Amino acid sequence: MKQGNDFFQTLRGYLTVFLPFQKCCSENTCKAYREVLNSLIDYLHNEKGIALQHISFELFDEAFVLEFLDWLQTTRNYSASTRNHRLMVLRSFFRYAAMIDCAQLDIHMRLKKIPTQNEQGRVIKFLSESALKALLAQPDISKPSGYRNMVFMTLMYDSAARCSELLDLRVQDLRLDSRHPTIYLTGKGNKMRLVPLMLQTAKHCGQYLEQFHPEQVRNGSDYLFFTVSHGERHRMSSDNVEYFMKKYGEQAQCLCPEMPERVHPHQLRHTRSIHLYRDGMPLSLLSEFLGHTNVETTKIYAYADTEMKRAAIEKGEKARGAIPDIEPAWKNDDEMLRKLCGLR
Repeated sequence: MKQGNDFFQTLRGYLTVFLPFQKCCSENTCKAYREVLNSLIDYLHNEKGIALQHISFELFDEAFVLEFLDWLQTTRNYSASTRNHRLMVLRSFFRYAAMIDCAQLDIHMRLKKIPTQNEQGRVIKFLSESALKALLAQPDISKPSGYRNMVFMTLMYDSAARCSELLDLRVQDLRLDSRHPTIYLTGKGNKMRLVPLMLQTAKHCGQYLEQFHPEQVRNGSDYLFFTVSHGERHRMSSDNVEYFMKKYGEQAQCLCPEMPERVHPHQLRHTRSIHLYRDGMPLSLLSEFLGHTNVETTKIYAYADTEMKRAAIEKGEKARGAIPDIEPAWKNDDEMLRKLCGLR
């Protein structure tokens, strides 16, 4: 029983102290790590029949962790990238356990030897300009919810924000009164960045504030986008965003043949990134604009942009076509041709 308590005491310290206060991980990161460790415990309980009070560090070794990772892929149909993330979380937890108790150093070192799997290249799906216009035209802006949804999608595209970043947005994060309107976004790791807004987007946001956050009762700490339940305002959920974007995407398919079969929120971030890259924004600046910690992550947009590759190929073909073919010296000279062939 003591061993089981040691395991859960270490688990509690990792989730409630180490991650949020010592590592200063964001709330979303802590939540993601907690879900991974919950899935590990669920696997032990449901698949191995081990009661929670009997879970101890002695149950874990390299073979068990590999078995768990394989189960995630075969039974839960997780991708290689998701498998690698689960392995990374387990490495992190057992590294912390080894810091607390050197007896766990062996399992920590063994997990470091488990290789990650090669991940297939991601296919970045984005909207063409005509598809984007068709999507943004779908909300019925005569209805409050329709106008809110239109402003949400417009702001998401213009700022290239993650869906969670917009949902966490507060009224005070908008700066519309200055000559150059901006928005403060809090991304992964609680890193804040300042993003410029187009004037038309700022105008939509100003009108949205007047309708949904009247100045006489405006509170800067309120969520910018919200839903109302039982007379109270709540932070709008990502499920709600996915629902109305899926609906608008299906409606737009009848008007625009370029509209993909499924539209989801992150496509607007991809779409804005591709458009900025095509317009000449350097990858280093685009990486900062998107809030990427590593510019290597931003290179996916360079790989994804087939139109720029096609344009470069066509430009090369045109350049080669502009060079006139060199005519052979013997053309229209039968006597020289005979000499070259040894007939003279």
